[in-house]
Amino acid sequence: MFAPLLFGGTVFPIVALLLLAIAAVAVYQSVEIVNAYEKRALTVFGEYRKLLAPGISFVPPFVSRTYTFDMRTQTLDVPRQEAITRDNSPVTADAVVYIKVMDAKKAFLEVDDYKKATSNLAQTTLRAVLGDMELDDTLNKRNEINAKIRKELDEPTDEWGIRVESVEVREVNPSPDVQQAMEQQTSAERKRRAMILEAQGERRSAIEKAEGDKQSNIIRAQGEKQSQILEAQGDAISTVLRAKSAESMGERAIIERGMETLEEIGKGESTTFVLPQEMT
Repeated sequence: MFAPLLFGGTVFPIVALLLLAIAAVAVYQSVEIVNAYEKRALTVFGEYRKLLAPGISFVPPFVSRTYTFDMRTQTLDVPRQEAITRDNSPVTADAVVYIKVMDAKKAFLEVDDYKKATSNLAQTTLRAVLGDMELDDTLNKRNEINAKIRKELDEPTDEWGIRVESVEVREVNPSPDVQQAMEQQTSAERKRRAMILEAQGERRSAIEKAEGDKQSNIIRAQGEKQSQILEAQGDAISTVLRAKSAESMGERAIIERGMETLEEIGKGESTTFVLPQEMT
């Protein structure tokens, strides 16, 4: 009586619910939704099978596993590294590496963690590149450092299915002692340039002042000369006018004397008169 009741009344619904739950979990695990910017590596019983493309894919439930790879450009921060330059100056530098997964199968099978591996390789490469350069070059040739690091990263990362798109060294800082010495040198250089500019300014000012005095003297001399010329011309004109005035006064006297003579002649009885040319 107990066994039939157990199977007929209670156990069957529990088993049915359990089977339904297992089926739901199986369906859930068999569906893989891959985003448009991703690819997923599929393994079944630990064996690599294929890459899942973007969209909906069905995989064996319970025995399969997927590994996601972002196919977009990714940024890796390279921690600050310490290095000794070729001229024995300690420097520190950090960088940013831009990478992109080109072959997800290689990135899955050829390297454990491609991001970590690329970051570690970039750190050692950064130290090596800085160690092969002198201090002034590390501070001034940033593009050359970027190109060298990228070139060194290209070959090993290519085997991992990764492409290094660019490398950007953000800061290269010498040691505090070297920085202090450089600041002192820069300050001395600024003072030297300021003194040179000040001396050049004073020299230019003196030249301009001398040139101005010279030009002023020339203008003054020319003015005095012109004044003398005008004064002489004025005297000459005045002399001429006085002479003409005297000449005019003489002619008037002759005319007045002639008129008096005519008046006396007219008082005579003669009817014939002989006049000189000047009188006419």
